[in-house]
Amino acid sequence: MTLCQSRQDTRHDWWRGATLYQIYPRSFVDANGDGIGDLTGITSRLEHVASLNVDAIWLSPICTSPMDDFGYDVSDYRDVDPMFGTLDDFRALLERAHALGLKVIIDQVLSHSSDQHVWFQESRQDRTNPKADWYVWANPRPDGSAPNNWLAAFGGPAWTFDSRRCQYYLHNFLASQPDLNFHHPEVREAHLDNLRFWLELGVDGFRFDTANFYFHDRKLTDNPPSSDAYRRRGHPRSYQLLTHNTDQPENLTYLERIRALLDEYPGSTSVGEIGGSNPLPTMAAYTRGDTRLHMAYTFDLLDSTGEAAALYRVLSRFVEIGDDAWPCWALSNHDVARSASRWGEDRALLALTVLCSLRGSLCLYQGEELGLSEAELAYEDLQDPFGINLWPEVKGRDGCRTPMVWDESANGGFCPAGVAPWLPVFAPHRPLAVTRQDAAPDSLLAQVRGLLKRRGTSETLRQGDQRLIAPSELPEGVFGVIRTIGERHLLCLAHLGHGEAPAEIALDGLADGLQDTQPVDLPGMPTPTRQGSILQLMPGTAAWLAQH
Repeated sequence: MTLCQSRQDTRHDWWRGATLYQIYPRSFVDANGDGIGDLTGITSRLEHVASLNVDAIWLSPICTSPMDDFGYDVSDYRDVDPMFGTLDDFRALLERAHALGLKVIIDQVLSHSSDQHVWFQESRQDRTNPKADWYVWANPRPDGSAPNNWLAAFGGPAWTFDSRRCQYYLHNFLASQPDLNFHHPEVREAHLDNLRFWLELGVDGFRFDTANFYFHDRKLTDNPPSSDAYRRRGHPRSYQLLTHNTDQPENLTYLERIRALLDEYPGSTSVGEIGGSNPLPTMAAYTRGDTRLHMAYTFDLLDSTGEAAALYRVLSRFVEIGDDAWPCWALSNHDVARSASRWGEDRALLALTVLCSLRGSLCLYQGEELGLSEAELAYEDLQDPFGINLWPEVKGRDGCRTPMVWDESANGGFCPAGVAPWLPVFAPHRPLAVTRQDAAPDSLLAQVRGLLKRRGTSETLRQGDQRLIAPSELPEGVFGVIRTIGERHLLCLAHLGHGEAPAEIALDGLADGLQDTQPVDLPGMPTPTRQGSILQLMPGTAAWLAQH
C-alpha cells in the first residue's frame, strides 16, 4: 500500500514538512588533503545527499573564523574561511546542489562575533570610537567584580575585563566570542546587510544560531538561581535560569525584521536554534504566525533517549503552547551525543521512523543514515573547548563530529591515506561506510532512503494535522500519533519498550475509522500481526496504518 504522492518542492512553502540534512563541513569530505573537510569535498558528495530523498542541506558555519569554536566565532560575515575554500567554491556548491534539487541553508551566528572581528577590535579601543557601543560593555561593580551574576555556557562568568576600556564585556559563550549589542540600531542593520549578501549570492535560507540570545536585559538584572529539581531533570551544571540574558521581548521585533527581509526572496526560509531554561514556549512564540521564523528547534528531542512517555510529554507541551507554530524536529546534531547511542544502536531506524511520523519539518545529521554511534575519544584527541574545559564529567561534542565514513579504509575515505584527519576516524564506524551499505539492498542506508521517500511523498505526513495519543490509551512503552489531512488518517505507532512480548493495541479505542486501516509497507519493519481490531506490535518495531 502506498501513501499519497504530493511533493511540492517548487512552492515557496517547500520548507513546511521538509527534511533537511545537516553537514558539518570540517568532517564531511576532505578534498585538498589537509585533514579538514571543505566545500569542494561537500560538492563531490552531494549525489549521496540527494539519494537520501531530503529537500535541503544545512551547512554548519563556513564564514571566516579563528576557529576557537569551530566557526561559531565569526571574524568576517561575508567570506568563506580559507580552510573550507573560497566564495567561488561556495558558488559551485550552490550550483551543484540546486541542479540536484537540493536547497542550501547556511549557518548564521548573529548573537556574537569573534574577538578578532574588526568590529570588536575597534570597539575595545576606547569608549568613544564609532563602534564603542556595538558590543555589550559594562562598568565593574564598586569592588571591581563583574557587573552581574550571569554565567557562560562553557563555564565561569559571562564577563571578561578589558584593561583598555576598564570595563567588562559580555560573552554568553567563550571569552573570545563577545556578544553584540542588539539594542544598537547600527548593529541590527549591519546584520541585515550581511544576510542580504548571502541571499543575493543565492542561498535558500539560514539556520540562526542561538536565536533567542540576541538581546539582553538593559538593566543587567541578576539571573535567578535554578532549583535542585531543575538540575535533576537533566541540567546538572545549570545553577541559574537564563531569564535576563535570553528571550527578551525585543528579540521578536528583530525576528520580524529578518522575516521581512527573507520575504523579499520568495522561497527562502529560516530555522532558529532555541536554547535557554524554558525553550519550548520560546520556540512556539518565535514561529507563530507568518511574520517571524519559519521553523525552530530546541534540545528537548535532541536529548531524548527513546522513552515513549518522555516523548509524549515534550510533544504534548509544544501542542499546548504552539498549535499554530512550526517545529523542526531533530534527534541528532553537532552539539549532542548521536541518537544511535542514546536510543540504542539497534534502534537507529526505529528512531528515524518515529521522527518521520511527526508534524513539522525534520533535520537529519550527517551519518545518521548510516547508524553512526557516538565516537569514543581519548582526552588528547579532543578539540572541543567545552569538553577540554569540563573533562571528564563532560566529554564535549567531538564524539558526534568525527569524520564521515565513505569507505572502510583507515581514514574512512574522508581524507587521503597517510593524512591525519582533524579528529580520528572512529574504527567501529568503518564497517558502516557508505560504500558497504550501498552494496547491501537491506542495509540501514537503503531503509532510510525508503523511509524518507515515504515521508517526502506523503501529503499527510508533510502537511497534515496531528493528534498525539495519550499514554493512557496505549500499552506501556508504545508511542503513537494520528496524522490527518481531509478525511484521510494515518496511524503511526512505535513500540519503544523492551522485552519479548508484543504490545496489544485496540485500534477501535483510539479514534473512529482506524478499524479500516491497513499496514503501510515500512522499510526495515516487519508487518504487524492483527486480529480484528487488535494490533500486535513487537518491541523495537514501528507500524503505520493508512485507510484504503
